[in-house]
Amino acid sequence: MFKSIKTGVLAAILISMAIVAHAQKKITEGTLVYGMEYKVETPGAPAETKVKFNGDVSKMEIISGPATIGILMDIKVGTGLILVDVPVAQMQKAAKLAKSDVEEMNAAKPKLSEFKATGEKVMIAGYNAEKYTYKNDKGENAVMWATSELELPLNLVTSDFKDFKGTVLKYADANATVTLKSINETKIGVLSVTAVPSGYDEITYAELKAMQGGGE
Repeated sequence: MFKSIKTGVLAAILISMAIVAHAQKKITEGTLVYGMEYKVETPGAPAETKVKFNGDVSKMEIISGPATIGILMDIKVGTGLILVDVPVAQMQKAAKLAKSDVEEMNAAKPKLSEFKATGEKVMIAGYNAEKYTYKNDKGENAVMWATSELELPLNLVTSDFKDFKGTVLKYADANATVTLKSINETKIGVLSVTAVPSGYDEITYAELKAMQGGGE
């Protein structure tokens, strides 16, 4: 009897430890894949978006015609780097984003608030997620799903949720529904918003904005 009690207690402890370990899982480096469902006209927009991240720095690549545009952002510091590669034109340009440049970009984004849990729960990317409602500063309503079982740093896709405590796995607003589909924990190495890759010509952000159709 005593032995069975000890066995039962040990099993309960092990189960509890497993639950806590899962609840406290923290990933600081890897690749995230988000599914994208658009509610507005977005010709040529991809159905998936990959985001590489290492700590507070994340990177996303966008294909725009013949150009590949790499966007790196240090979410915590508030600086970034844009890389434009146009192989057919043998052109590679890099522009660093100062904190003021990033603030200018963010000024046009809606401010999110009034996060309220609904009690509805689903599984997303292998994690238990709860549904929340929220509003933007235009008074528009939206929904999202977040988990406390996983800690990820904010990235280029989730940076608007900086005032929410928890990891956002899915959100749906007037423009799109964005869903985390998978997490690859393979190390990706250093991501830098200050080091311009070899072969890229560094220009200012103002010069980059002035470029038209891949030319200057």
